[in-house]
Amino acid sequence: MREPNPTRNAHTANRRSFRADRRAIEGLPVRLVIALVVGVASLSVMMGMIGNIDGLASTELDAQPQPEVTTPGQQSLDVAVVDPDGARVTDATVIVRSGSAQIDGVATARTNSEGVASVDVTPELGPNQPDGTLSIDVKPPAGGDYVDDRENTDVLVVAE
Repeated sequence: MREPNPTRNAHTANRRSFRADRRAIEGLPVRLVIALVVGVASLSVMMGMIGNIDGLASTELDAQPQPEVTTPGQQSLDVAVVDPDGARVTDATVIVRSGSAQIDGVATARTNSEGVASVDVTPELGPNQPDGTLSIDVKPPAGGDYVDDRENTDVLVVAE
């Protein structure tokens, strides 16, 4: 006859008591939900801290052409490149392209120490076209945290 194994009997008794205990199963989803909520809250706090670091933020640039309205023919546009605070940005490249008004190729210029680029263009309108536009893009200076993701002010070309 076999002698009873006290360790085996205690282990079997613990297994049976765990199977019969419904509280362990009911408590598991609640604990997971709590862990998930705490984890998401911690992650949002950390992302907020990272977003406030100046090194990771970028500054949107804007182009301010003068004049904003011109006529067909040889023209010189002065384009100021500014940051959101209105400060002018030096060494940015201003690119003027055809919109609904046409120019020959692409005209570019670099902003000077005052943050202004002078671009020479010769806009043309098509037959029976009363007006058109030239689009302006800005390539930010190298080594800065500047971007030009939003559209800039177009130059309106109006027939005389």
